[in-house]
Amino acid sequence: MKIAIIGAGFTGLAAGLKLINAGHQVTIFEKDSLPGGLALGFNNPKWKWTLERHYHHWFTNDHKILALAKKIKHPVVIKRPKTSVYVNSKFYKFDSPSDVLKFSELTLLGRLRMGLTIAFLKYNPFWKLLEQYNASVFLPKMMGKKPYKTLWEPLLMKKFGPFAHDISLAWFWARIVKRTPSLAYPKGGFLEFANAVTSEIKKKGGKVLFNTGVKKMTILKNGMVKIDRSIFDKTVVTLPSYLFVQITPQLPNNYKKKLLRLKGLGAINLVLRLKKPFFKDHTYWLNVCDTKFPLTAIVEHTNFIEKKYYDNEHLVYLGNYLPHDHPFMRMDKEDLLKKYDPLLTKINKRYKSDIIDTHLFSVPFAQPIIPVNYSKLVPPFKTPLKNVYLANIQQVYPWDRGTNYAVELGEKVAKIILEP
Repeated sequence: MKIAIIGAGFTGLAAGLKLINAGHQVTIFEKDSLPGGLALGFNNPKWKWTLERHYHHWFTNDHKILALAKKIKHPVVIKRPKTSVYVNSKFYKFDSPSDVLKFSELTLLGRLRMGLTIAFLKYNPFWKLLEQYNASVFLPKMMGKKPYKTLWEPLLMKKFGPFAHDISLAWFWARIVKRTPSLAYPKGGFLEFANAVTSEIKKKGGKVLFNTGVKKMTILKNGMVKIDRSIFDKTVVTLPSYLFVQITPQLPNNYKKKLLRLKGLGAINLVLRLKKPFFKDHTYWLNVCDTKFPLTAIVEHTNFIEKKYYDNEHLVYLGNYLPHDHPFMRMDKEDLLKKYDPLLTKINKRYKSDIIDTHLFSVPFAQPIIPVNYSKLVPPFKTPLKNVYLANIQQVYPWDRGTNYAVELGEKVAKIILEP
């Protein structure tokens, strides 16, 4: 079969590799000049490794993408960096059960209740039973109001903004279950890894067409799919749902409405390149549990991956999830840094004098909103149009977005196509 894949993110690349290994002709269309999707990387002439536009890492239980790296013989770095939370103007290490018990912002009883709640979720395999509960209702009842108000409510509000009180407990469960103390990262960066997968596809006869966005897809009377001047037996679309609707006018209206009811947030990341470290305690990931400050996370990448790969620069992400029409999404990097400056100065008074350069990246869709009973809303891979399949991050449920689940998604949709 001749199969088209729209999008060279990790879903498209994984689907393409599986289909071409099964003996089919694969053509991948990508509007950007490089592969990787939301994990797209950029480079500096002095750097040895690339850096992602939006922070990325793997957990050591991200089996699908680690298996893919092993399959194509791409080396992986595994380390245990430090994760902290920022509460009441203080840093607290927060990446182990013992850290929970040492968290002095809560009473001993509060710490125990919170620890038991997290343990209950982490070792509970029955996520389907949890999806009927609202995280913002369940968590304070189980762990107590003070632990919830101190840590988890601010994080939900930072992550989901106006949707914070709509999120299913199943989403929270997935975040707890998946977290591992050690993290993994592909040698050379995610762009290097995406390029390696792309090379594998090309080596086996596949085509990957960069700078080639698909503006319209037409289903012919014989069931074949026309993209530009080419005809395909089947097509996999890995774009966000709203873009899929835009390029496929033949979709039934009721199906379009169902897809467009699924909500999501965009992501914006301001990357600081510094001469000296930003954090004094070598924290890699800082969750900002203070709603006064308009930042979700501060991630010092070079406290995880060695600075020697980046010309000894210290690289810091200032990350936020926001609606696509939020004022921050329209700001330039100078104005956005002014918004973040009160918190940054509070943490490191001299960071401005260490700035080498800054980079600003944003995408309109990066985080699906996962309400109660989301399993009833997840769109199937098969669409109403014959031979057209949809595979995007709104379908990775109950898991959260991430390149591991992008690979799993790509392999799942390829398996469906290969079924007799």
